[in-house]
Amino acid sequence: MKDNVAEEHLYLAFSHQYRDSIFPLHTSISLFLLSYCDCKLFKVFLVPTGEDVGDQCVTENVAGNLEVHLIPRCQLPVVVQSCSLPAVVVKDDKFCRAGLSVVLRHIIQKTFEADPSKKDVLELLGFKKTCLKACAEVSQWTRLCEISIPLAVERFLMASPEHCQAIPPDILLLERKLGEPVRVHNDDKIRRQKLQQQKAGAKAAVPVLGEEATEELKPGEVHEHPPSSLELSVAFSKLLAQEAPDAINREAPHIRRTKTSDLPLLDHVFAEGLYFTVADLVLLPCIHQFLVSSKKQGKNLVNLPLISSWYRRVQEVPGVKKAAGKCNMELLQLPELMSAPEEQAQDCASVPDQLEEDNEDSHFIGGPRPTMTKLMENGIEAKFSPHPCPNWTLDWTSLPSAVNPGEGKMSRDRALRKQQQLNNLVAAVTKLAKPGDLIVDFCSGGGHVGIVLAYTMPSCQVVLIENKELSLIRAKDRSDELGLNNIWFIQANLDYFNGTFNIGVALHACGVATDMVIEHCLRARAAFVISPCCYGFIQNTVKFKYPRSHQFKEILSYKEHMILCRFADQTAVQLPPERRLIGKQCMGLVDLDRAWAAEEHNYSVQVISMEPESCSPKNNMFVGIPA
Repeated sequence: MKDNVAEEHLYLAFSHQYRDSIFPLHTSISLFLLSYCDCKLFKVFLVPTGEDVGDQCVTENVAGNLEVHLIPRCQLPVVVQSCSLPAVVVKDDKFCRAGLSVVLRHIIQKTFEADPSKKDVLELLGFKKTCLKACAEVSQWTRLCEISIPLAVERFLMASPEHCQAIPPDILLLERKLGEPVRVHNDDKIRRQKLQQQKAGAKAAVPVLGEEATEELKPGEVHEHPPSSLELSVAFSKLLAQEAPDAINREAPHIRRTKTSDLPLLDHVFAEGLYFTVADLVLLPCIHQFLVSSKKQGKNLVNLPLISSWYRRVQEVPGVKKAAGKCNMELLQLPELMSAPEEQAQDCASVPDQLEEDNEDSHFIGGPRPTMTKLMENGIEAKFSPHPCPNWTLDWTSLPSAVNPGEGKMSRDRALRKQQQLNNLVAAVTKLAKPGDLIVDFCSGGGHVGIVLAYTMPSCQVVLIENKELSLIRAKDRSDELGLNNIWFIQANLDYFNGTFNIGVALHACGVATDMVIEHCLRARAAFVISPCCYGFIQNTVKFKYPRSHQFKEILSYKEHMILCRFADQTAVQLPPERRLIGKQCMGLVDLDRAWAAEEHNYSVQVISMEPESCSPKNNMFVGIPA
């Protein structure tokens, strides 16, 4: 166990208590993970969401053996007040982590750092430590676990009995996903083992659950549904750090020669596939509350056999029952359900996957010229406003090395281009900013933009928002070296930042992220200076539909707009000049659509080419000012 770990404060929203859970469910999920990890590294605060919440509303032991404090939102650290909860901040520091997935991943990492023997906790992050790492706006799975399921269950619990007869669509969607084939790293080997098992007519050996699991069984209790398939054997062998049986590891020659396409598919054991991850710990408190409420209402769960099996199976994982006991969660003992009748199973199959439906027509063949011609016939062409200060530049030679983007592993040529890009953004922000303004650097990465702004504008407060922890830590290290006092750091997906600000800035915000930044600025009535990137990654999401503007929607279909987006990425210097020119025109059209969409919200927006254009293949820049 490592000592001298800096105390961190964990802030959780608290609206009310219902049965054995604290709401919102994000709070119950966070407390459950702390109990599962047996983590006491954080000082936990509950932040009431209403005026009438008092100490008496929190019953004893609701958070297990954790000491929990109540704090009003007005007393939160200023950087935390700009974020949706849950949030974590080092005491008296300016580095905040916000949002359920970011906070849970941080709890897991800190638990392992404090006690490296807890390798099972680190395994919760999954293959390459990427479980729930992608933001909810671009990852359907993260959105389902982090947002959709918790909200669906909360609404289900709040609805009156006559209005909650139907199973929520998001629960049915989870049931459907649990029935989809599993794809995991190196699954070819496991699928060959499964084929050999099938051909031998044998069943996978049942792994012996270790002492920890045995201790959780009550006297006289037995495992009602022991693992009986190869997938279960592999999954529980990993959980208990056991090797798979030798008989499974050996493959017959004819099995090795079988084509991959002819191998049997793998079934789900846990939420993400074969292995137990933090996604299971996110879903368990939610599904538990749904099942308890459904049972009280006498609902038949026959059309949720996979969720029921998953719920039983998760209880067999070492540590889960113990954590549930700490949180006063009385886990249900569900009977094994047979597969749903065909007509009921169709209920799950018919659950619409909106993003798949929206994007199924985005695969296409053809060039951009017909689409560009269609726009020209309606009087629409790419147009760029004159650069307001094309020759403006920072005196890079006089700036400390920690301000310079060349500090680090950048090549000299790349560092020069980065300086040129920063000249453009800083020049535009300098014209807009006033003393006392709060400037937000969205998708800040290593802080190239935000650190320059904070250093050159000491009378302004600068906030860096970035989802990637290591990038933001590098930015904070540079800031500490410079001794900057006017800068905060928030590791979060953009949706978890809800603060007010005066200017939003982003350098090369990827794909839909550009539209997310624009939306934040419109909501705050803030000016913005944004350089887009990765046009080819643009596609319809839950919140954003393309085209964006009324004018483009009247002329182009979604598919036609996607053609422009794909070809807007054709601007690399290696491409022929004519192709790069078409790419630049497509960039201009996509950004014109965005600019017009912002102007529908009473903004004045200019699309400008950065100077020199050679500073980046993605050299467009928006400057938007609220009227």
